[in-house]
Amino acid sequence: MPIVAQSTETTDWVSRFADEVIEESERRAPGKPVVVASGLSPSGPIHLGNLREVMTPHLVADEIRRRGHQVRHLISWDDYDRYRKVPAGVAGVDDSWGEHIGKPLTSVPAPKGSSYPNWAEHFKASMVEALAELGVEFDGISQTAQYTSGVYREQILHAIKHRGDIDAILDQYRTKKAPAKKQSQKPLDEAELEAAEGSGAAAEDDGSSGAAGYFPYKPYCGNCEKDLTTVTSYDDDTTELSYTCDACGFSETVRLSEFNRGKLVWKVDWPMRWAYEGVVFEPSGVDHSSPGSSFQVGGQIVGIFGGKQPIGPMYAFVGISGMAKMSSSRGGVPTPGDALKIMEPQLLRWLYARRRPNQSFKIAFDQEIQRLYDEWDKLDAKVADGSALPADIAAHARAVRTAAGELPRTPRPMPYRTLASVADITAGHEDQALRILSELDPANPIAALDEVRPRLDKAEAWINTQVPADQRTIVRDEPDAELLKSLDEASRQSLRLLADGLASHWSLDGLTHLVYGVPKVQAGFSADATPKELPPEIKTAQRTFFALLYHLLVGRDTGPRLPTLLLAVGQERVRALLGE
Repeated sequence: MPIVAQSTETTDWVSRFADEVIEESERRAPGKPVVVASGLSPSGPIHLGNLREVMTPHLVADEIRRRGHQVRHLISWDDYDRYRKVPAGVAGVDDSWGEHIGKPLTSVPAPKGSSYPNWAEHFKASMVEALAELGVEFDGISQTAQYTSGVYREQILHAIKHRGDIDAILDQYRTKKAPAKKQSQKPLDEAELEAAEGSGAAAEDDGSSGAAGYFPYKPYCGNCEKDLTTVTSYDDDTTELSYTCDACGFSETVRLSEFNRGKLVWKVDWPMRWAYEGVVFEPSGVDHSSPGSSFQVGGQIVGIFGGKQPIGPMYAFVGISGMAKMSSSRGGVPTPGDALKIMEPQLLRWLYARRRPNQSFKIAFDQEIQRLYDEWDKLDAKVADGSALPADIAAHARAVRTAAGELPRTPRPMPYRTLASVADITAGHEDQALRILSELDPANPIAALDEVRPRLDKAEAWINTQVPADQRTIVRDEPDAELLKSLDEASRQSLRLLADGLASHWSLDGLTHLVYGVPKVQAGFSADATPKELPPEIKTAQRTFFALLYHLLVGRDTGPRLPTLLLAVGQERVRALLGE
């Protein structure tokens, strides 16, 4: 049973939106559950930019649940959209998939090797799995099921009856007037392209004019299943609709009051759903929020269906360290599932919770992930000791738990960079990893690797999938005799001081003190001397000493943090490689 918790601090953006949404819901539909919504198109991998479409209303909905209100978070799967183009970078997909362009996504075969019945289900599945791990509670709605079962029949007939009113609204935003007669219609739901790629509001589909005049509805062909159709006539009294297919030449006449193989064009479909579902809150991407785009125009069209436009922010793009703005059609862009392989769900939730929707941010798949984890662990400690700021406390609370309870977490969360170094050095040998980790804190050693999981598994996945092979750590098998022979007396002395102190400093903190202390002692200072007590050249001496150790241990200038590396190599092997 869901836990009804006290509201978190009201200084964060989530609480402010929750206040507005509750008030607006009571005004529109008093006594009924609050309805928030997201829309996702499974046209390809659903990436981390698309996740903001879900996380923004999820966080607001979860806050509303914490306050004891009933709330529905709808995720509308736009699986009845047309298959627009063959996405790059999808395994098992080649140019032959081009023959399916124009069909509903649920009528396109799944990529080769998939166990799912069609293209849409294949890409929905991984997103559903990721949302479960993230603790996102939602009601999924398949638009294929809605349209093909006739759920929207009344809404479709209503839209067509009022097509002149819709056309007049759309005409206010058209920069180019359509010719009086047009033999082909623009492909269905180009707005989905906008949500994923940001290519400009002009591409959004609002229907077209043909022999039947402006028509906000697209039939899928009864022969080839494609939407490359032109409505040639329509009778308002009988609802008889005739169309021809530009792809295969097929034509037929149907009664729209009995026909379930087509859908409203995007700029009409979206506001129709707002009214049908009673959506109070739904964010929109920058592509849908510019003048003349679907969110703005939908705010006027929704009135034709007797509804109101949802409130909700425009959200900014999410980037990846070292990559351009994401696009699911270009392939190779990380998905929530990819992120959850290398980071715990709490960290991923926090990245979305701590930034206002209109603030862009990046998710790190490179070395920056270590800094993000350090920042998260510091926040965790501040929350525990009561020193965190109110907004940070709120973001942390939204990251670690939902209204249903706390997300599973690592029992003993050691630093991510330490676990990554151990995973790098041990290359999957669990007994060796346990030995090293148990020696990090001899006063409180870990007894089993489960104590540091799943964070250890995430760090290991990051090392194995995101760190280039030439940056992996390989400890030398034999001492570098040539380098050792070339050393001057001061360098040899530094190695002796290190070797002599290994046994008495054999812990993470102890070895940190030792490796930083050796150059201090050599220069005549105490190993405990602080940076303020030392001349600037000590830092230079430390860097030189560290570089020497890396060369002797792993044959490179740099590597994992030296204390972790020394623990991993072991005392006897370290002494041998140092020539002691």
